[in-house]
Amino acid sequence: MRTNAFRWTLSSVTALSMMSFSLSAQENEEKKFEIVPNVDLVSSYVWRGAYQTGPSFQPSLSISYAGVSLTAWGSTDFSTSADDYKAKEFDLTLGYGCKGLSIAVTDYWWSGEGARYGRYSTDHYFEGTIGYHFGEKFPLNLTWNTMFAGGDKDPENGDRYFSTFIEAAYDFNIWGIDFIPSIGISPWDSQYSNGFGLNSISLKAQKAIKITEAFALPIFTQVIAAPEHDNVFLVFGISL
Repeated sequence: MRTNAFRWTLSSVTALSMMSFSLSAQENEEKKFEIVPNVDLVSSYVWRGAYQTGPSFQPSLSISYAGVSLTAWGSTDFSTSADDYKAKEFDLTLGYGCKGLSIAVTDYWWSGEGARYGRYSTDHYFEGTIGYHFGEKFPLNLTWNTMFAGGDKDPENGDRYFSTFIEAAYDFNIWGIDFIPSIGISPWDSQYSNGFGLNSISLKAQKAIKITEAFALPIFTQVIAAPEHDNVFLVFGISL
């Protein structure tokens, strides 16, 4: 299992899209160059069933063209005391999506405020991801994530863990609210668990609250059970 210095990362908030375009329109959308800034404010930072830190500010910036995307994502908690650990994270993801299939490589760095960034063999964790979304008629999303380089090693013998997290999520809408139930497991001994682990069972509900005629505020609430850590969480967030 990890030590307290091992800072888990990106809330894995899996983005699920509902497409209603024709094939020709979809092809045109895929060829558009887009730059998308975003920020989330969360009541606590929980990732793959593991608690990271308290209230956090989580900005991102994504550049995409023709199915290829490069995304920078970060997280900083609101701790101000010099005696407290200052959670700081910076992740880079290069991805490609075509129809329902997606692949990505992510460089995770979560060593905290004041840590040096350039120690790639120990302080960075590199992960490969493959996912498939079955489409609008059956909106099931499956993802397989495996760490393959960097600091993902057994601290006792230095062997690589190949830490793996497998998740299934399903999205649907009731009463104008988007619901996403999901379940995540770790199949073998890794940074996530000792042997097989049931890491996360969650239900996320999200809705845009109308503020004015021209502006709506997206909010979400997520209930998370983490059997592997014998813990539960209730997370509230605002997306801007």
